[in-house]
Amino acid sequence: MKKKYGVFDIIGPIMIGPSSSHTAGAAKLAKIARGIAGEEPVEVHFYLHGSFSKTYKGHGTDRALVAGVLGMDPADDNLRDSLKMAKAKGMEISFNEKDLGDVHPNSVRVDMVLKNGKTVSVTGSSIGGGAVEITNIDGEEIQFSGNYPTLLITQKDVPGVVANVSKLLYDCGVNIAYMSLFRDQKGREAMMIFELDQNIDPTVLEKLTEVESVEHVRFVPLTSNVINYPVV
Repeated sequence: MKKKYGVFDIIGPIMIGPSSSHTAGAAKLAKIARGIAGEEPVEVHFYLHGSFSKTYKGHGTDRALVAGVLGMDPADDNLRDSLKMAKAKGMEISFNEKDLGDVHPNSVRVDMVLKNGKTVSVTGSSIGGGAVEITNIDGEEIQFSGNYPTLLITQKDVPGVVANVSKLLYDCGVNIAYMSLFRDQKGREAMMIFELDQNIDPTVLEKLTEVESVEHVRFVPLTSNVINYPVV
């Protein structure tokens, strides 16, 4: 997949230091993970890979990751106190060294336990200058940047679903910046990822759940948490 970088990815983000990769990128990763979970978790286990696992305390990666799951941006002044804030909320936190395989050295798997006991797992990498890539959700290998409002649709891998979803977005005036399709095996389950030029109205998301063979719809806006639309 072609990498998508903007001028601000190259210059670097507005952030609380010391490192764009280990601090800003880590905070962004964890905030996206929280967004995918759909709510603030009560328990979080961070599995740190490569250089993340070796320097996470010295570079403030631990505070940045916790700040992200608390919903903070990389430039939030409260990032420095995120560990204390999480403790005050009663949020259980752990940091663990783990080899995540053939991934970028600055990678982390974020396992989150929600209030209802459900577990959501998100893996991503901080690839430099505050830019990130999400590479796995609940064991499904995927890829998106988090730089755009992102629509994630789980579907049955049958003909016509991609066309029907794309047409619905077109009919609703939603412009697609990038689209990807991921599947483990032909004819089983697949995930469509649409990176969009704008946030979309909840009524559009509701319509998407009515498309035949769509099983689950999640939308990650740029400025707030995910909107989940399970298909009944």
